[in-house]
Amino acid sequence: MQATKYIWFNGKLVPWADAKIHVLTHSLHYGTGAFEGIRMYETAKGPAIFHLGRHMERLIFSAQSLDMKLPYSLDALCEAAVELVKANELKSCYIRPIAYYGFGEVRVLPTNCPVEVAMAAWPWGAYLGDEPARVTIVRTMRIHPQTTAPGAKLTGNYINSMLSVREAVNRGYAEGIQLDYQGNIAEGSGENFFIVNGNAIATPALGSILPGITRASVIELARDLGYTVEERAISPAEVALADECFFTGTAAEVTPIASIDDVPLKSAPGPVSKRIGEEFLKITKGENPKYLEWLTFVN
Repeated sequence: MQATKYIWFNGKLVPWADAKIHVLTHSLHYGTGAFEGIRMYETAKGPAIFHLGRHMERLIFSAQSLDMKLPYSLDALCEAAVELVKANELKSCYIRPIAYYGFGEVRVLPTNCPVEVAMAAWPWGAYLGDEPARVTIVRTMRIHPQTTAPGAKLTGNYINSMLSVREAVNRGYAEGIQLDYQGNIAEGSGENFFIVNGNAIATPALGSILPGITRASVIELARDLGYTVEERAISPAEVALADECFFTGTAAEVTPIASIDDVPLKSAPGPVSKRIGEEFLKITKGENPKYLEWLTFVN
């Protein structure tokens, strides 16, 4: 991870090394933080942040699920992201906003704990590498939707994700696929999941999964390209017979899957996932005018 010059911290740009918190910060002890992952891409028209507004809207939603009232508006958060990447003179990067309960009282309920907001940005390449990923279905079940807020991007929820990917990596795989409480496919540790059969694409329905912004973008893109897309329950047995599988996510972008539990997919990357990945990349580079509204250009 490459450090940059500044972090946006409670409304001000501070040097990277000076962005510090108290050891008794509530969110450090109880996982009560909301965060986002956002990509900025280099384009012919200058750097462009992908779905900046939608990401910040989800940050606000996630904070609300913790009864956390952010001291910044949607516009202010978007402006802060632009200010940050400009100050760091970045052409492409990953942006990480986080809102959390700071130091007040050490108790489960964050009484008298201030809401703090920070944002960092740094260069970041391919999350799962440049080749199709070898993955495994892990024993670590995706969090039950009635135990937390699965549609919110909360720091505490990612203990479940960390255990999932640690299990997969310890077994020699790049990533793990989690099942939901009904035994159906849920998602990866930090990615949404898709299967392909012919021109038909399916992805797990909302309920136990994070409603990914890249996921929604790929669904819209795939339909525009003429594919049928269903959001429904997908069993592990169905996955084993699929033509192709791929992940989507801010970090993963569109990542084809090579094999699941050492059983190769029929093609990896397959023609559908390859086409969607290529078209998605064109969008992020500002090369498809139909989707320019998904980009916030930083001039």
